[in-house]
Amino acid sequence: MKDKVLLFINGDAPESFPDPEKYSLIACTDGAFHYLKNLDFPLEKLDFISGDFDSHSGKEEGMYEEKFIYTPDQDKTDFQKALEIIEERNFRKVDVLGGSGGEQDHFLGNLTVAFGYKDRLDIKFYDEFSEYYFIPKSFTVPNVKGKMISLYPFPSVENITTRGLNWLLTKGNLSITSRIGTRNFAVEDEVSIEYEQGDLLIFIGKNYL
Repeated sequence: MKDKVLLFINGDAPESFPDPEKYSLIACTDGAFHYLKNLDFPLEKLDFISGDFDSHSGKEEGMYEEKFIYTPDQDKTDFQKALEIIEERNFRKVDVLGGSGGEQDHFLGNLTVAFGYKDRLDIKFYDEFSEYYFIPKSFTVPNVKGKMISLYPFPSVENITTRGLNWLLTKGNLSITSRIGTRNFAVEDEVSIEYEQGDLLIFIGKNYL
């Protein structure tokens, strides 16, 4: 049963698209709608387009106008407002494209928004380099041998132990002010990570070896 959402937001346009048929709902922010119009994406598959429409009115889009949801709250980002709509529609799993690239304060802002939803939504970002998301305190990822694995504390992690990586951690600590765990790689097909305190992002890249 399909239960996932595909959400496009306004970072770098993706180089390719997943199969729309794998998703129960497909949405984008108004900024992302700009690049989707110029790419070979089936716009009729979009269920809604949300945002404050500060870059265009939406009215010139004609047949897609009925799909626009106006969200003018300037205290929230368009990404956050799209997640609110998704949550209201009772979805939990969200694949996000366009979360990185462009202006880097947007990228950091997107991570911060995802952090705020990590206990309510299962959000995974995808770009041309990697997939990345927050992970629980006990986590196993399969089919990653030879892939780059980066562990990024947000902002710190205590007593972390890893298995299946080239450079292992055993009851170690990570912090953005002292030691982070980027640019490692998987030497086994399965990588497991356990930690006791804090919050952790994992980046799973393309083949490293």
